[in-house]
Amino acid sequence: MPLVVPGVTADNMDDSKTQEWTNKLVGKKLSDEPSSETTFCKTELPPQTRVLPPGALATRDFRPDRLNVHVAEDGTVSHVTHG
Repeated sequence: MPLVVPGVTADNMDDSKTQEWTNKLVGKKLSDEPSSETTFCKTELPPQTRVLPPGALATRDFRPDRLNVHVAEDGTVSHVTHG
């Protein structure tokens, strides 16, 4: 039987926030410059954000407010998750 913790399980996560960030970031490169059609300025990311390149080691602690930005080898955002 899986562990079920109210307010923490995947069923209770706010998918709309993840979808919102997916729409903003996927296919763009992160940059220190102002955002454009092909880039997104890092300063516009939420405070609880971590950028994860391929093969990066990351802690497995769950933080529902943390945005995980996964980037491909070329620096393009491939997908985002919360947790």
